[in-house]
Amino acid sequence: MGLEQAAEDLQQYLSSVAQDQAKQSNNNQDDVVYHQWATFKVNNELYGIDVIKVKEVLRYSEMTPVPGAEPYVLGIINLRGNVVTVIDTRRLFGLQTVPTDDDTRIIVIEYNEQEVIGIVVDSVDEVINLPQNDVDRAPSVTSDESTRRFVQGVCYHNGILIILLDIMKMLTSITPDDSEDGPSEIPTSS
Repeated sequence: MGLEQAAEDLQQYLSSVAQDQAKQSNNNQDDVVYHQWATFKVNNELYGIDVIKVKEVLRYSEMTPVPGAEPYVLGIINLRGNVVTVIDTRRLFGLQTVPTDDDTRIIVIEYNEQEVIGIVVDSVDEVINLPQNDVDRAPSVTSDESTRRFVQGVCYHNGILIILLDIMKMLTSITPDDSEDGPSEIPTSS
């Protein structure tokens, strides 16, 4: 085998290694799973919930109070013939309430097949795609269970911390479970 043949073999080998590395790099990029989050603000903190659960976003409107309901239940609204229980996220998170303004919104969430629930937020932000491997577990820095029990994880997006909520855990925790089949309706009166 001559020097030229050895050089040619080496060139083919290096080309083969480069192709394998390129394929491996493409495979790693294909393995990244993205998840969509609808983001909103409460008390100047950015939160995200699974966009699949969001049915629609409404401007804040007056609602019918429900006597005897929990303090975080603001009332009910009629949404195209469906009764929607509206929850105040500030009260649920143990935060001070503030007057509503032009940015205040009600995010309507599909809770189960028969029920939708609205959550009042200070403002809505955007829908973002986050790589699943960028989501970290929420640090246990506080003993306050009011919000932490709903936190699924945290993630930085464009240098801003986003607190990702497990909306179903949040709604299930405030909904009485009367049967083994799953959550029942939120009480509208006592």
